Amino acid sequence: MPGMAVRTAASRVVTTLAAAIRLVTSVVGGLIVLYAVFTLFEANPANPLVQFTAGVRGDLGWFTVDLFGPEDPKIAETVNALIAAIVWVVVGNLLSKAITRLAR
Repeated sequence: MPGMAVRTAASRVVTTLAAAIRLVTSVVGGLIVLYAVFTLFEANPANPLVQFTAGVRGDLGWFTVDLFGPEDPKIAETVNALIAAIVWVVVGNLLSKAITRLAR
């Protein structure tokens, strides 16, 4: 039954990969949500944590910059950042599920 052991090992690797993808995309989404909260409540832009989350939003959430443009720029940036976070989490979960199905 060596074929069974190889299949089980491959299944574990694929499942671990899927979990890692889900974890990474969730962390990115969480950091972007944190940036949105900082933006909404006008956190100090000189704070290192605020700068870090702004960098994550700029580097990994660029696809929703200026997506919606309400009159209030603070609301616009908050909504656009939250959409980016949702996209990261949803796409990460879908990708993870697709990879897990390949392991079967």
